[in-house]
Amino acid sequence: MLTKKKTRAALIAVLALTTAAAWPRVADAQTVLRIGMTAADIPRTLGQPDQGFEGNRFTGLTMYDALTGWDLSSAEKASVVIPGLATEWKVDDADKTKWVFKLRPGVTFHDGSPFNADAVVWNVEKVLKQDAPQFDASQVGVTASRMPTLASAKKIDDMTVELTTKEPDSFLPINLTNLFMASPAKWQAFYDKAEGADAKAKSQAAWTAFAKDASGTGPWKMASFTPRERLELVKNANYWNKDRVPKVDKMVLLPMPEANARTAALLSGQVDWVEAPAPDAIPELKQRGFKLYANEQPHVWPWQFSRVEGSPWNDIRVRKAANLCIDREGLKDGLLAGLMVPATGTFEPGHPWRGNPSFQIKYDKAAAQKLMQEAGFGPDKKLTVKTQTSASGSGQMQPLAMNEYLQQALAECYFDVKLDVIEWNTLFTNWRRGAKDPSANGSNATNVTYAAMDPFFALVRFLQSGMAPPVSNNWGFINNPKFDELVKKARQTFDPAARDAALAELHAASVDDAAFLYVAHDVGPRAMSPKVTGVVQPKSWFIDFSPVSIAK
Repeated sequence: MLTKKKTRAALIAVLALTTAAAWPRVADAQTVLRIGMTAADIPRTLGQPDQGFEGNRFTGLTMYDALTGWDLSSAEKASVVIPGLATEWKVDDADKTKWVFKLRPGVTFHDGSPFNADAVVWNVEKVLKQDAPQFDASQVGVTASRMPTLASAKKIDDMTVELTTKEPDSFLPINLTNLFMASPAKWQAFYDKAEGADAKAKSQAAWTAFAKDASGTGPWKMASFTPRERLELVKNANYWNKDRVPKVDKMVLLPMPEANARTAALLSGQVDWVEAPAPDAIPELKQRGFKLYANEQPHVWPWQFSRVEGSPWNDIRVRKAANLCIDREGLKDGLLAGLMVPATGTFEPGHPWRGNPSFQIKYDKAAAQKLMQEAGFGPDKKLTVKTQTSASGSGQMQPLAMNEYLQQALAECYFDVKLDVIEWNTLFTNWRRGAKDPSANGSNATNVTYAAMDPFFALVRFLQSGMAPPVSNNWGFINNPKFDELVKKARQTFDPAARDAALAELHAASVDDAAFLYVAHDVGPRAMSPKVTGVVQPKSWFIDFSPVSIAK
């Protein structure tokens, strides 16, 4: 009988042959980097990507820029916010709901039109102003929920804009890394040609056309696009940051949601780079000379609990028991071949936002069983819980295998775990609908990984009661007055050190409340051909493709 590892190895070998036979080779006239993504489809290309931060990584930060960005130049230092299309910004001393942003001069969109204050106002209004011609409801969910206090934008002069928030919000410059600037002129040209019964229909037609022929200011330009098959990007030789003009001529993005298929494509030479290779193929990849990159990311693999009436997770003993029942080191060293960091919260010791939680998350099965018995459960009375997860997707690592590991581990602590496995983009959409929505399908937990690069993404959108759906990602409808008080304190603190202290207090409170089942931090494993050079794997969910080279 074949072992599971041998079965997977055989499957990879077969897939390598079939993949090699089925995919056309790319001509050698130019340097081409081919990447196998974990996504099942190309993330949306119209300016505000879907598919979580994998969308931002591949169709956001490549073709577009935001007012602020992330420094992705170091593998050793934490990624921090840096100027993007804005060169500087400042909150008004007298009214901390108003910010002034100075814009970068001399920047043009891919279609040649200028980037200026009018373009910023236009892009803010595409997701915030419902009566604006360019307003696109399909872009709102993945954007407005990531910058929930931004209220409006006003032009001061061609190179200066004023942004207004609903309340004082020191997080705004970080949140703005998610608002990508699309070309108003390009969109308007499509709108003027569009057919439709009314302005709304014409606007939708214009955005559909724009997605097929996009125009941003980023280091990569769209060359061709086939939904669910491939997106081809070419370097923007006129990019405003000459240090980030891409080193390769073309980058081809290919949706490949199954880990074994991605690995087979790499082994067969059909791609040069894959995200999240199959863990049990790592020894073979290394033996055959492929490069493996990994680095601890501010990215958490959790279960997010429902806290609605009747949820089994409303009992803190149950939440703590689940956290104590998981052997994270065993998961790391076994199933994931070392490609994770065990999570004891959203942030680990040494991080300025860690704080000093009194509840220590570790593997202690006896303590977990004791807590469950105190809650009324035992070997003859299991607690049934249901988790919604995906078969693949952005940052989900190896979701099925990992959830099956949790299912078996939690069974030893008197849990009966049911899994509701759905497609990644559907899961991500359901995440914004919440535990009360029919899309939860009776689940009382959801398994969506989350980025922890900034305070809003890491803590606020999950813990603040006002972030419950449809506003943002408080999927489980947590309603804890202490969390709300600490969020307000952090958000309205503009001194960095004092703000860090408030965030550390908030994080410690969330760990003490066992707000999530904290399992792993992703390390963003990537495998690639030895021909690929210049890769910097930052401590970030994102990566800069510009310095990457590939030998012909």
